[in-house]
Amino acid sequence: MGCQQSQVAPTIHPVFHSREDSDIYWLNLAFRDKSEQTIIRPHELESYLRDPPPQDVDRKLRNRILGSLIGLALGDALGAHVEFRPHQYMVEHPVTDLEGGGTWGLQKGQFTDDTSMALCLAISLIINCDFNLYDQLVRYKWWYKHGYMSSTGQCFDIGSSTRQAINEFERRQHQFAQKNEIRLEDLDLNTGEQIFQNFDVYCGKNDAAGNGALMRLAPVPLFFHRDAKTAVKYSGLSAKTTHGDQKVYDACRFYGALIVAAIRGESKENLLHRDFYEKHQDWFGTTPLHDDVKEIIAGSYKKENGYADGIKGKGYVIDSLKAALWAFWSDGDSFENGVLAAVNLGDDADTTAAIYGQLAGAYYGYKGIRSDWTKQIYAEKFIQCLSKWIVYQGEMWLQQKPSTVIPPKQKF
Repeated sequence: MGCQQSQVAPTIHPVFHSREDSDIYWLNLAFRDKSEQTIIRPHELESYLRDPPPQDVDRKLRNRILGSLIGLALGDALGAHVEFRPHQYMVEHPVTDLEGGGTWGLQKGQFTDDTSMALCLAISLIINCDFNLYDQLVRYKWWYKHGYMSSTGQCFDIGSSTRQAINEFERRQHQFAQKNEIRLEDLDLNTGEQIFQNFDVYCGKNDAAGNGALMRLAPVPLFFHRDAKTAVKYSGLSAKTTHGDQKVYDACRFYGALIVAAIRGESKENLLHRDFYEKHQDWFGTTPLHDDVKEIIAGSYKKENGYADGIKGKGYVIDSLKAALWAFWSDGDSFENGVLAAVNLGDDADTTAAIYGQLAGAYYGYKGIRSDWTKQIYAEKFIQCLSKWIVYQGEMWLQQKPSTVIPPKQKF
């Protein structure tokens, strides 16, 4: 599908104004007018979309990358209207289709914070053609403050750890601006090398062990899948901006590796094998995974009776990882079965399903997801265009990647 360009451009927030990437300027923060009171939402950007330059890419690869992004958004949208509902409610009122209303009063197909943050992460990778934790935090802040990449134009759903981390990021920005005599507003514009090296971007508390990083993860392994070691390393680091617990870091490393393996066409048997970690040991470097994550890899999620056997759709990252893998293991090779099973565990239903959708979408591909569902996803054309840019910029990154990557400092 080709992306058309509108004749009249919106008022664009002057981010990355020194770069003349005209094909992707529309990915930055944009408002309806100069007063910057009303943000332009993703579906309103569809008339401004542009495809990346032509590229010879395997159709299976495009199908899997788009499947992972849409799978995330679809799981989020399917569970949004029953978020926080207990399991017993789901037993009595099981979700069987996309619906609106409910917890947030959304329209059918609209998504919550899981997808909004994933879009922020994806756009950061595309804009920078690289991994820039500071820029990721800027975009999360835009979402929190302005509704950037929200399906409603507002941040209406945010986890406590993520909120704390973004507030901490703003506090550090204020300190950094005063110390270095930089205008505060310029700190959102300059996301380049100097700030990357001198700003402590690890804003999550050390005991923050929720699922808020795992729910947004997919863009990282999708972008860097050509270099599995880098994909796994960055999957873990992407968590540390908002969640500092080692279990979150390692859950993201492991799940990132699974998504990379799925993108590369590995079998479901291999993905769920108890020896997956050992067979892909070189992807993980010298830092071993947390024992709680290793226990999951060994098969602790393989419970025939699901919820009755202890599978819970809770906000704790280990519970979320276990629940998503249970849904994938027991889905009978059907995305529909798995995503509904994830939702119907209840509690953090949208996030459990979004995490499932990242891996299952990569494995089954976009074409393996019900077309009547995908057509109803909010801003689906926008997400489709993003997936093309992930493929394109990921290849560009591989061709120009530096021999060494300088990590951010961990002390402010």
